[in-house]
Amino acid sequence: MERMSTLDAGFFFAEHANAPMHLGALAVFEGAAPSDQELAGLYAAKLSRVRRYRQVVRTVPLHIFRPAWADDEHFELGHHLRRAAVPRPGRASQLHRLAGQIYAQPLDRTRPLWEAWLLDGIDAGRWAILSKVHHCIVDGIGGAALMAELLDLCPDAGPPAQSEVWQPQPWPSLPDALAGGLRDAVICPLQALAGVPGLLRQRLPAGPEMAAFAGGLASSARRLAEPSASCLNGPIGPGRRWALTTASLTAVREIRAEFGCTVNDIVLAAITRGFRDLLLTRGGLADGLIVRSLVPISIRCEDEHGAVTNRLSAVFSNLPVAESDPIRRLQLVSDQMGQIKRTRQAAGPELLTQLLTAAPPALLNAGTRAASRIRQPLVQTVTTNVPGPQFPLYLLGRKMLQAHPYTPIADNVKMAVAVFSYLGQLSFGITAESSAASDLGILTKGISRGLAELHPERAPASRAGLRSDR
Repeated sequence: MERMSTLDAGFFFAEHANAPMHLGALAVFEGAAPSDQELAGLYAAKLSRVRRYRQVVRTVPLHIFRPAWADDEHFELGHHLRRAAVPRPGRASQLHRLAGQIYAQPLDRTRPLWEAWLLDGIDAGRWAILSKVHHCIVDGIGGAALMAELLDLCPDAGPPAQSEVWQPQPWPSLPDALAGGLRDAVICPLQALAGVPGLLRQRLPAGPEMAAFAGGLASSARRLAEPSASCLNGPIGPGRRWALTTASLTAVREIRAEFGCTVNDIVLAAITRGFRDLLLTRGGLADGLIVRSLVPISIRCEDEHGAVTNRLSAVFSNLPVAESDPIRRLQLVSDQMGQIKRTRQAAGPELLTQLLTAAPPALLNAGTRAASRIRQPLVQTVTTNVPGPQFPLYLLGRKMLQAHPYTPIADNVKMAVAVFSYLGQLSFGITAESSAASDLGILTKGISRGLAELHPERAPASRAGLRSDR
């Protein structure tokens, strides 16, 4: 029996009817769509690589113990593989609308927390696999690794070898489960507290680093006091819309070379332009206003690359939507993110998560649910950026042409942006609650404009060079 980490449990507790907490991806392929039998054979052969795909979540009354993973003794692959046809004529608008409807549906919590949908009928003879996996299983980088488990590096890899017959492990007896839960309830908090000094030494190893971290906390507090566009906040319902825009990764790298910033800086600056256009259209833009984004940061080590769990911290980024000059916007974003990185602000949430491991699961559940009911005006969006492979991948001999990300939204946050790169293309997947989606196209077009206006062919060369000590 394996219990969830604190962060995994937090994502599990945060879910409710209007806030399904699954990640997703839409992978578009060329060629004829595989049959249901072919697809089932592929998943059946590769499920052994991802044990969570055949495990369910077990909880106890009042959440006196952390949720645990148990083999699903009644696992049926057919419950997780679905098929749907994209409405004619199968263009992008029909595909995105169908994808939004599927993403809006919560996963069945009585079964393993994942689904894969084969979407047929896309124009130009294409088809897609839409995947959903609960955030309590994995984060964005881990989710990309899970997707890669199904794919091949060459088109002629041949049919997958059949794995051994799976034998689920029985759930422990009631006395054993109680004993294990009590042991975990005692040992886990002690281990968490004992690990804090080591984590401090690892993340903030020297006196100057600690001083920089403290100074960064003061700067972060000042940024949190800046007026944000709370008009973008509001209660969320069950409906979802999902929209996409794409860009050339080569063009983004040219911008990076011109201005000496990071790809993530450029992504955030482009998203800033998108929200600026959105606020201008809605009449909600004012001098000095910012849109505050939560930016998840991976803390995975090299030996944790394939770990099926969440290995995340996060920072706040103030997107300077009131700034009209695109170069100045990029400068502000780059300076801010550079300061956050230099002062190791991502260590703060990581340390907090470590301390929360010592809290009783019932308190974590209650705190998570209470936080979801607070109509906070602090955060307006979430922006996550996951790098993907720049070489072609194949599924059952069919080349994957595109890969587009999906990220969930939480209470009072009506829009979120996920970014994924594959095969020279940067894809922006925007999730929006239905009531906030009527002008979603303005945001997507604004992101495209934000990238175009930074390209060296358009940006004045005399203003290039935003290089800072990163």
